[in-house]
Amino acid sequence: MEGQIGYFRRNHFTPVPEVDSLAELNELVDQWDLHDGRRRIGSRPRTIDEYFEVERPLLMPLPEEPFETGRLFTLRVDRYSQIAVRTNRYSVPVRLIGKRVRVVLHASHLVVYDRNVEVARHERLIAKGGCRLDLDHYLEALIRKPGAFPGATALEQACSAGKFTPVHDAWWAAAVKAHGDTAGTRALIEVLLLARHISHEHLVAGLAMALRAGALTADAVALEARKIAQAEDEPAGNRSPAGAAGATVTFLHEWRLAHLPPDTRPLPSVTHYDQLLRRRRASGGEHREGEAQ
Repeated sequence: MEGQIGYFRRNHFTPVPEVDSLAELNELVDQWDLHDGRRRIGSRPRTIDEYFEVERPLLMPLPEEPFETGRLFTLRVDRYSQIAVRTNRYSVPVRLIGKRVRVVLHASHLVVYDRNVEVARHERLIAKGGCRLDLDHYLEALIRKPGAFPGATALEQACSAGKFTPVHDAWWAAAVKAHGDTAGTRALIEVLLLARHISHEHLVAGLAMALRAGALTADAVALEARKIAQAEDEPAGNRSPAGAAGATVTFLHEWRLAHLPPDTRPLPSVTHYDQLLRRRRASGGEHREGEAQ
């Protein structure tokens, strides 16, 4: 086996392949591995795959629990809600500041555990002195201090990763214009907290719908996002023609009126008030007659 590893390295990794990501390199390795399975070693009559099929029944079964290949660290979270793994820093939820967490470092990613519960997962940084921050980890702190949100490094990284979209930015600008800097930014952070329960795609669509309707509150965004998610879950035959042609804005009061039961009561009448008018005229006439006497 070690000889074949050397053959694989000399024939596929010399010269070193140029790729854009580790995932692309792993895909190439899988393709090369399949190709080598059809190769014959020396003058042997069978291919590598054919010999492996003979040996497969003789192999012991794989263990039920997967073998952990990551390296384990126990680290303390600093006051910036970050941990230092090797030469890089990664964020964790702010509630863990000052606590010790367990980190499993893999070749391409790392996982952070608070006791036995996963609390963070990051793509591993290859260069030294880097910092990877997740905006969601800081929302509880930012909602108390919304003035720190615009210049946050986590926000900048979220924009670069595509998690904070132009739709978020447009809704934020409208909310700030309507409610002021502090209240508008706090409303945006409340919307970002919704991402823990609503998918990113539905939340962005709900933001767009709420922006078109001028609904600049987190509750309105949540309502629109859940309506979109519900419409996608319904069978195609039950969807309305308007939903099939394109998204439409429905205000909350209109939706409530549309779902009220039919009103079978007769229309109100004001004829009974005419009796009061007649009494007033009669009493007024009697009063005038008394004055004349």
